[in-house]
Amino acid sequence: MIQFPKDFVWGSATSSYQIEGGATADGRAWSIWDAHAHTPGRTNNNENGDIACDHYHRYKEDVALMAKMGLKAYRFSISWSRIQPDGQGNVNPKGIQFYSDLIDELIANNITPWVTLYHWDLPLALQTEKDGWLNPEIANYFEAYAEICYKNFGDRVKNWITLNESWVVAILGYGEGIFAPGRKSKDEPYKVGHQLLRAHGKAVQLYRNKYQQKQKGQIGITNNGDWREPLTDSKEDIDAAQRSLEFFLGWFADPIYFGDYPKVMRDRVGDRLPKFTDEDRALIKGSSDFFGLNHYTCSYASNVDPNAPISNQVYGNGGIFEDQYVALSSDPKWKLTAMKWAIVPWGCRKLLEWISDRYGNPPIYITENGCALDDVVENGKVTDTLRKEYYESYLAACSKAIDKGVNLQGYFAWSFMDNFEWALGYSKRFGMHYVDYDTLERTPKNSALWLSKAIQDNGFDFSQNDVEI
Repeated sequence: MIQFPKDFVWGSATSSYQIEGGATADGRAWSIWDAHAHTPGRTNNNENGDIACDHYHRYKEDVALMAKMGLKAYRFSISWSRIQPDGQGNVNPKGIQFYSDLIDELIANNITPWVTLYHWDLPLALQTEKDGWLNPEIANYFEAYAEICYKNFGDRVKNWITLNESWVVAILGYGEGIFAPGRKSKDEPYKVGHQLLRAHGKAVQLYRNKYQQKQKGQIGITNNGDWREPLTDSKEDIDAAQRSLEFFLGWFADPIYFGDYPKVMRDRVGDRLPKFTDEDRALIKGSSDFFGLNHYTCSYASNVDPNAPISNQVYGNGGIFEDQYVALSSDPKWKLTAMKWAIVPWGCRKLLEWISDRYGNPPIYITENGCALDDVVENGKVTDTLRKEYYESYLAACSKAIDKGVNLQGYFAWSFMDNFEWALGYSKRFGMHYVDYDTLERTPKNSALWLSKAIQDNGFDFSQNDVEI
């Protein structure tokens, strides 16, 4: 029997554009994701989030499902353009009312709200008029938006996350162009990452100076990271795995814990990597009350000779490939999700230990972890056995990390329900609740039933004795 600490936070997570719908309801304006999804060829089958799961109109039904599961916490994001349509001017009272009502509904059901201020849906006006995350002024707009949220919700919200996965915003949005705003560049990701960190720092400073003492909440940031295991025990591959981690997770975590980017990034990126002013450094260093981690998978990492011919198969996730020269690969024995992501629970444990060792054992919350499967409803049930085994094995790995001294304080399963999976549209299902996109009916999957029991027992019998954790 695996048992978790007494006050362990059991939650699930979603994001605004993926579930809410109501894209132009009650004064909401378009975000960059509305524009991206409505641009032909940018998403699977040109699908968009206009309706999504219609959570905007069905939030009470969804909270009832959360309560039925026994969730202790729910992490959701606020649509910036729902409460401040152009991202810089007037506040939309109906948008404020929606989130206020959602928060009240959660609290009435004994579910603690965890609020993400930014999960990729920048108000479109800030992109078209102000150049979005490339503009240093964006930090001031974000700070003002954050204050709207603290003022209106901070009496009830005690857990804030400023930004979700800055790496994705920078690399997929501005490097590879497959996510909004759809730009392709080798330089812009570093500039964007820099402004994201500055915006985070300003929002945290404001909260700490003006609201934290009175509202008694905590504030942090969530970054995404996959584990990188050296392909061989050669020094070159060990260094490559470390380099990959630093280009991926260290890029956004090092400035918060150490006040600057990793040295390997400074050395390799050179003048294309912006420099922090003393003022920026004072804002950013120490600006997270906890370490938020979104984690899904693991790869082997090996060194690539910069002088060797580059094959098309080499993919440098975790930074721009030419800046790091790391090849990623998988073990053919690893099981894969519908995203073709490997299921490697020991990678989760090793990453938690790496974070703990590198950053001084901070409080850690896994703010996303889950898997996509090709789910089907049969006789009113969804038998998603592999997802149940995924949660079970990753949580067992988390428990092992806790036993080794890692300060892991909570776990949020991604996702509460099937939803709009960004460029992949509705083709991938991560949810614990199946959503019929024709009727919008929700059906709990077996994984939801399993997790519900684990939450109730604050642990579970680990049955996968042949799985390495």
